[in-house]
Amino acid sequence: MLGAIAKSLFGSANDRYVKGLLKIVDKINAFEPQISPMSDEELRDQTLKFRARLEAGETLDDILPEAFATVREASIRTLGMRHFDVQMVGGIVLHRGEIAEMRTGEGKTLVATLACYLNAIERKGVHVVTVNDYLAARDAEWMGQVYRFLGLTTGVIVPNLNETQRREAYAADITYATNNELGFDYLRDNMKHERSQMVQRPYNFAVVDEVDSILIDEARTPLIISGPTDDKSEMYIAVNAIVLKLDEADYEKDEKSRSVILTEDGTEKAERLLEEAGLLTGSNLYDVENTQIVHHLDQALKANVMFKRDIDYIVKDDQIVIIDEFTGRMMDGRRWSNGLHQAVEAKEGVQIKPENQTLASITFQNYFRMYPKLSGMTGTAATEAAEFFDIYKMNVVTIPTNNPIRRIDEEDEFYKNTTDKFQAIAKAIREKYETGQPVLVGTVSIEKSEMLSEFLNQEGVKHSVLNARFHEQEAHIVAQAGRLGAVTIATNMAGRGTDIQLGGNVEFRIDDELRDMPEGPERDAAIERIKAEVAAEKQQVLDAGGLFVLGTERHESRRIDNQLRGRSGRQGDPGLSRFYLCLEDDLLRIFGPDTLFSRMMKNNLADGEAIGSKWLSKAIETAQKKVEARNYDIRKQVVEYDDVMNDQRKVIYEQRAEIMDADAVDDVVSDMRADTVNAIVGEACPPGTYPEQWNISQLKARVSEVFGLEPDIDAWLQEDAVEPELIEQRIRDMAESKVEAKASEIETGMWRSIEKSVLLQSLDHHWKEHLATLDALRQVVFLRAYAQKTPINEYKSEAFGLFERMLEVIREDVTGTIMNLEIREPEVPALPELPDFLTTHFDPFTGEDNSADIDGGTLGTVTATLPPRQSPLPDAPVDLVGSEISRNAPCPCGSGRKYKHCHGKAA
Repeated sequence: MLGAIAKSLFGSANDRYVKGLLKIVDKINAFEPQISPMSDEELRDQTLKFRARLEAGETLDDILPEAFATVREASIRTLGMRHFDVQMVGGIVLHRGEIAEMRTGEGKTLVATLACYLNAIERKGVHVVTVNDYLAARDAEWMGQVYRFLGLTTGVIVPNLNETQRREAYAADITYATNNELGFDYLRDNMKHERSQMVQRPYNFAVVDEVDSILIDEARTPLIISGPTDDKSEMYIAVNAIVLKLDEADYEKDEKSRSVILTEDGTEKAERLLEEAGLLTGSNLYDVENTQIVHHLDQALKANVMFKRDIDYIVKDDQIVIIDEFTGRMMDGRRWSNGLHQAVEAKEGVQIKPENQTLASITFQNYFRMYPKLSGMTGTAATEAAEFFDIYKMNVVTIPTNNPIRRIDEEDEFYKNTTDKFQAIAKAIREKYETGQPVLVGTVSIEKSEMLSEFLNQEGVKHSVLNARFHEQEAHIVAQAGRLGAVTIATNMAGRGTDIQLGGNVEFRIDDELRDMPEGPERDAAIERIKAEVAAEKQQVLDAGGLFVLGTERHESRRIDNQLRGRSGRQGDPGLSRFYLCLEDDLLRIFGPDTLFSRMMKNNLADGEAIGSKWLSKAIETAQKKVEARNYDIRKQVVEYDDVMNDQRKVIYEQRAEIMDADAVDDVVSDMRADTVNAIVGEACPPGTYPEQWNISQLKARVSEVFGLEPDIDAWLQEDAVEPELIEQRIRDMAESKVEAKASEIETGMWRSIEKSVLLQSLDHHWKEHLATLDALRQVVFLRAYAQKTPINEYKSEAFGLFERMLEVIREDVTGTIMNLEIREPEVPALPELPDFLTTHFDPFTGEDNSADIDGGTLGTVTATLPPRQSPLPDAPVDLVGSEISRNAPCPCGSGRKYKHCHGKAA
């Protein structure tokens, strides 16, 4: 109560913050009379002047007012658009590394030019991150006019670019790219073997468009680069044979979660069987050395106990084919992940195909936190403000609209069932259609869109259906969704990047209708005609009430609902929004308490009758908050586990960079050699023990195996006062002499290249193996909860131990390789070529692969090598049905669509 009174008197904290920024806007406006008269050349020279001022010691904040005024003038001259004062506020917020929440239609794309130009003056690079390739290419070309006018360069990163093109795009002052492309390029760069092969440069500043979609919705799953592993067929077969010897009393199964857990007696029995098979290290199954065995055992148990032949899968042509549990259809090409598919193959005795192993991965949270300054913009961020600050340390600032909002948001309407609801929706749409009021319908799934389309066909309503598949074509449809009588059904309105202008969009109509018309008086007359038609039609739509936004049900997040609502009432236009709900909606069915809705509606509501209530709307909002909290917990858990790996990833990647940058790594290799000697001697001759207690036979064998040396240790033991330190020193001296002799056989530069190559390859190989072990550990660490231990703490502890062990193994591996290599020809070993990786960004909630990459396929699917993209010849029919091509890869016919939506439809 007191808070509400204080807010009404003094305004909210956000209002006061924005009010403070308006003082800076006044300074920007004060420069306008000085900058407007400048010639184009003088305006372009402003960039050089700003750069000189920065070199003289001024800061970006010092030059901000004049720089923003310069961008505003450049925008007027190139785009014919002048930044509003509230857009200047948005630009300041972006420059400060905060999130600008601006309503749809307020010109976020133009706002970004202010902060991007200011931060690009230093030539350290600015990244503008968008949600799809179409928007990245469109914005780079559109806003690039302003940057080029002011003497800055722009680049754009889209799929199918080669390494040189990517490197040039990243070298530009301002680079537009999708979040996936940036993340995958970072991972691929840290798998290169020479600094010159890397495409990215050090990070400086990023502006993330649709920041809530990228940093929250897509952050539930990490980006993963994977490749085929070594053949482990024998391991799967051996573990499967052991599982077959277990009885039902040896395990407990949970059919709801499809998990199988060994009992205490079952664990002991499995340990004995594994020992007999020689698969167990030590005697305890759950020792860290047996992490991989536990993983294999877990998957083999699941395959034999929970997965049934002819129900979950069938055996066809010596292959395991998954059966969709909902449709009963065969899912050719899809494979279960984490070794489960291989376990089922071992169970059925068919050929076991190698699983894909993680070679590199990173979450969006950890990727974007690498930028020294990160900012974002969206129409809806306030509901997730706490998460943005917790994870990214970014404040959300709500920017006021340029014109007051005139949209009317009506109460939700509740119906008994889906049929009643859709009949009411179709009736409401027909009424608006007859009056000419345009309607935008938002659905939560493609299936619901198709269902509604059938209802509208019955009502005789002409409409368009979008499902977020082909962004470029659909941008043209979205742009005209505000025309008189237009009815547009959209599955997801987030990230469309195109405003719905009442009466239609002049630019898109010119592009669609006059694309083939040559320049001249005839085209000019046609453009004037289109402008007049749009202006007249806009007035008719305004008279009809503006755009009507209709939601067919509430989304899991209030943010998505707000995105849909925000499409109406653009730039002070009138508008209307209303949501239709029923008891069968997922949100109400899963999260709405039975008593709350069933008592009120099932018994007291007649078929086809609706009810509207603020109390019910409040209950729905509470349910949405529950889902948002659950999804936040999921994202937080992803980050917690990735944070453990992130610390290790930084160490490895920094080590790789140092190795690549170094002219010689002989000091690193020498230190590794000394540490290896210390470890081997320390293991055989523990400190504080007597010589008769030392394991000399083990010491001789290890020195021979690793160093290829046969020292006379027995003679050393005959000497007085022999100490482990003396043995270490003598073995070290022998090793150094051997290495010096090898190095003297070839040219110095060649030897340095050999050492660097061995070091990098060993580092990469063991890091890959370490990631596989961490993957397996993450799958089973939750079992520690049964022992009253916190899984994440156990994971941290185990992962740290595994990392230390990996470093020891790398030291020994590098030492052994260099000590035992044979130099036959003075030739540098060729650096291995990077294979065609499988890049995945799989959302477990939707099943969608958001990789947007040429080699992005469904998880576990091995992609085919695609031919260069080209248009097929008219007389050469393309026969691609049944080809071994990833469903999510671009279709080789050159259409630009994914294979599954083109020639793959018939497969």
